[in-house]
Amino acid sequence: MTFSKAVYIGLINALILLSSASIAGQKLDKLVFSGPYSTISYPLIHMLETNALSDIAKGLEFIPVDNPDQTRLIALGKGHHRADFMAMPVNVAAILYNKGVKLKLINVSVWGILWMVSRDPNMKTLADFKNKNVAIPYRGDMPDIVFRHLAKAEGIDLKKDISLRYTAHPLEAMQLLLLGQVDHALLAEPAISMALQKNPLMMKKNNTSSLYRSVDLQQEWGRVFKREDKFPQLGIAAMPSVLNKPKVIQRFQEEYKKSTKWCQQHPVEAGKIAVKYLDKLTPKAVSDSLYWTNMDVKDAKEVQNELEHFYRHLMLDLPALVAGRLPDQDFYYLP
Repeated sequence: MTFSKAVYIGLINALILLSSASIAGQKLDKLVFSGPYSTISYPLIHMLETNALSDIAKGLEFIPVDNPDQTRLIALGKGHHRADFMAMPVNVAAILYNKGVKLKLINVSVWGILWMVSRDPNMKTLADFKNKNVAIPYRGDMPDIVFRHLAKAEGIDLKKDISLRYTAHPLEAMQLLLLGQVDHALLAEPAISMALQKNPLMMKKNNTSSLYRSVDLQQEWGRVFKREDKFPQLGIAAMPSVLNKPKVIQRFQEEYKKSTKWCQQHPVEAGKIAVKYLDKLTPKAVSDSLYWTNMDVKDAKEVQNELEHFYRHLMLDLPALVAGRLPDQDFYYLP
């Protein structure tokens, strides 16, 4: 039995149509993202607002998290929510992986988000904060461990030289500053931009003075450890629900990178949409924070050396900060 060329082409086109229909029929009902009140979440929100993954998912959802503990609960499946892609500090991703969570780090996107904020414009290094009270959010998590590691490297005895006041959230540390209850705090964007934005209104009310963006912890890191003025801080992990779906991860990566660029190029518009989901923030704080945050989306495998350098530094102080060991090769997603 033979086929004419026209019939053969018709059969091929029919197979293509059937294949396309089959792929369309395999759309996921929903993809769920989670992320903190931080710049890393803005591109996730833009993806929702633009329905960026409509080719692979019928719907998208974003779950904001207030602290790393909530991130851990979602990742461990112990909360009321589940997520397919989770934005988190890179040390939290390493801890979860080393404790058996079947996640893979797919990118690192935030390389600079931490500054000291002070009422004294003359603070130049962490050593200048000796004999001062400093508010720090998230005891035992990213801001705290970076501060402690740098302070130790600069010869500061935190038991004697600096009085630390821990808070449950960056916005709480920001509030202590605004109320004049502390004069110095370690903050991450966008809490820094919010503090500087709100301070003029609070100065007369609380009889306080001006606040200043003070020591840049990224510059401190580069200066102290003779490296670039940046280090890996936040990234995106693919969770078990999508690890067997490479096309979904590929599409997520493509759109997350596009949305990151869009947020950087349209900070005012990004501020307007971000506050729909991150209601503790203001549009101006979001737009300002994009100016100050070093966002550069890199595939996790591409920056494995930088991640391992950072993890080794954390392990010098306390191995538990990455659950006792470097993550193995399977931690890094390989497309």
